[in-house]
Amino acid sequence: MECISIFDMLKIGVGPSSSHTLGPWRAAERWINELKEAKSFDHVSHISIDLYGSLSLTGKGHATDLAIMLGLSGANPETIPTDTINTIITSIKEKKALRFNNEKHLKFNPETDIVFNKNFLPFHANGLKFTALIKGKAYTSTFYSIGGGFVVKKERKSSKKNFEIKCGFPYPIEKGTDLLQYCKTLQSPVSKIVLENEKSIRSEENINAEIQRIWDAMLECMYLGCHTEGILPGGLNVKRRAFDIHKNLIGKKLYNTPVEWIYSIRDTEVKFRQILKWVSCFALAVNEVNASLGRVVTAPTNGSAGVIPAVLMYYLVIENHDGNFEDIKRFLLVAGEIGSIFKKGATISAAMGGCQAEIGVSSAMAAGGLCELLGGTPEQVLMASEIAMEHHLGLTCDPIGGLVQIPCIERNAMGAIKAINAAELALDSAPENAKVPLDKVVATMWETAKDMHTKYKETSEGGLAISVNLTDC
Repeated sequence: MECISIFDMLKIGVGPSSSHTLGPWRAAERWINELKEAKSFDHVSHISIDLYGSLSLTGKGHATDLAIMLGLSGANPETIPTDTINTIITSIKEKKALRFNNEKHLKFNPETDIVFNKNFLPFHANGLKFTALIKGKAYTSTFYSIGGGFVVKKERKSSKKNFEIKCGFPYPIEKGTDLLQYCKTLQSPVSKIVLENEKSIRSEENINAEIQRIWDAMLECMYLGCHTEGILPGGLNVKRRAFDIHKNLIGKKLYNTPVEWIYSIRDTEVKFRQILKWVSCFALAVNEVNASLGRVVTAPTNGSAGVIPAVLMYYLVIENHDGNFEDIKRFLLVAGEIGSIFKKGATISAAMGGCQAEIGVSSAMAAGGLCELLGGTPEQVLMASEIAMEHHLGLTCDPIGGLVQIPCIERNAMGAIKAINAAELALDSAPENAKVPLDKVVATMWETAKDMHTKYKETSEGGLAISVNLTDC
């Protein structure tokens, strides 16, 4: 049975896409490690990269080529100062050379050494192949970016899942029914079961530190997005909206840090319209940062990174002013586990399942986390997740210009609002009367993904991507 940590579902990285940016970046790092392990790194005289399928079709808009260059240069997506990215890329393009893993000078022309092949590899829609010339011979290594920053090499044994991550959790969970059984047997909330699994592979002190790091990254991202104005890069001339929305909502309140900002928000008006605006503002802020190659947390992907922080922020600053680290911890433990159930039973890759696999899953994750914080039983937690996904089924991925901007940014706001509504509906419902269990909606999502036409799976060859004239943007 595949065991996935919540820290596999929630990763810190650079936008705009976990599958098209973070995944290829990590693939470049893994390839370098392979060369070093084979003691071939020092003998490399030339490198080239081939992109396939969705990575090729929307790679330019998703900064896939830039991510690969950064990965090949030895930069870490979790720690690189994002304001240095343009400098590094410009240097590579102008000099037609890079410092391979920041160790070895190689000639490298992005225009010819990164090849965009429109054809698809048979295993997954996001394929990329690295080639190194070593002592006159070409050696290749093929990777697949399968969503959420996950990268694999070998073909999966079934058409829908890969058993790359193996571990021995005390409470192995493949489906929602497994999770509910443990909760019932141990009389525990979902978060406690997930925590016990995490404690089997790391100390609770380490778990707390990593959760705090993830939340700090989410908070910083929201804060930055709410305080940055201007036009997003990429050519669509999309105006940042979080800045103006936030300015109108916060008024003249004074603060100097993200934590002080939270207390300032708590003092603002919280009528229904203002709540909608605040939640939308948080979500938009994150994904505007993501669209500008800023640092975000995949949740479960970069394209859907705004839903979970927006819903958690809603709880902390609007719903429960006494919210603390333990609430953040419980929320993210539950959300991470819900996301892993979808990854095991379906997909979190838009290139495989459309946007239902990204915004739909993130909304389900957030709904489950919020439901537990609001006092929901384990049955209601899974019901909330099911409701959220049920109303995202069939959602296509059709980014205009291949950019993670339209309709992606707004979809995060919609996914966050749906998550809150799903949690409330579950809290007011008797789970024993539910007609659609979580596992059924997971299976249905996967069947829908397989039935969905390829043009609606992050290729920019259908939907809004071709209906809207780029010159009108």
